[in-house]
Amino acid sequence: MIRCISKRSWRFLWIVSLALFPGPAGLAASQQTALVFGIGPHRSAVDLARQWLPLLAYLEKETDLTLAFETATDIPTFEVRLDAGRYDIVYCNPADYVQRSIASGYRAFARESGERLQGLVVVPSSSPVRTLDDLAGATLAFPAPRAFAAAMLPLAEFKARGIAVTPAYVSTHDSVYLAVARGFYPAGGGIRRAYDKSPEEIRQALRILWESPPYTPHPLAAHSRVPAAAVARLRAALVAMADSPQGRDVLTRMQFRGFEAGEDADWNDVRRLLGLPPAAGDRTGLP
Repeated sequence: MIRCISKRSWRFLWIVSLALFPGPAGLAASQQTALVFGIGPHRSAVDLARQWLPLLAYLEKETDLTLAFETATDIPTFEVRLDAGRYDIVYCNPADYVQRSIASGYRAFARESGERLQGLVVVPSSSPVRTLDDLAGATLAFPAPRAFAAAMLPLAEFKARGIAVTPAYVSTHDSVYLAVARGFYPAGGGIRRAYDKSPEEIRQALRILWESPPYTPHPLAAHSRVPAAAVARLRAALVAMADSPQGRDVLTRMQFRGFEAGEDADWNDVRRLLGLPPAAGDRTGLP
């Protein structure tokens, strides 16, 4: 039996395909004034579109700016585009941000309020593994080499404890959880948020073995070419979301508590971990 797909569903799939495989100007090709809003591919493009498109629609209404959703097929592809300064606004992992805040011209202006980023190591729920030492010599699943909480934090912990493991990179956090749940790997690295949002059957098939200390979460950052006035409007709209019924509805659907203003120095905890010099106060120059 052939099931018809509604016009709305076709439009959604078309948006997702453009977000993954954009042309020279991404989704902004037909909207020259659009700001390309890049979301790190920690989940599937379909899930990210469902999560972020309502927010972009809300921000467009509140700021009178045009925003174009974009992501990538995997984290390495996203990082290449980030290095090239493709995105006007970006939501990315903290390591990607601090390593590019100068070289690629991105400046943090907001972050999720009341949230801290924690890395996990998960194993199958029936696994006999009880400590990280039990994984010595094993091949473990991770999203990508520079996935901060899901790869860099767990691998740093293994190294600090003198435990040798071999990383295998499987593109996304969801892929890690699925691969470990199905027994393809004895363990894998992820983040608490992606774990909490995984389907119930996946979470029931997994057990958290280790959890990192908390770090400053993903920034929302603007490229230096974006006018400061536009960034200030976006930041004000984000911070005010929790004060309006429409904003709270979008936040609830996103499973976000809200947003707060952020500045470059907020991510000095990540810089310390990576051996980078700290930022001195707010250098964004935003009003």
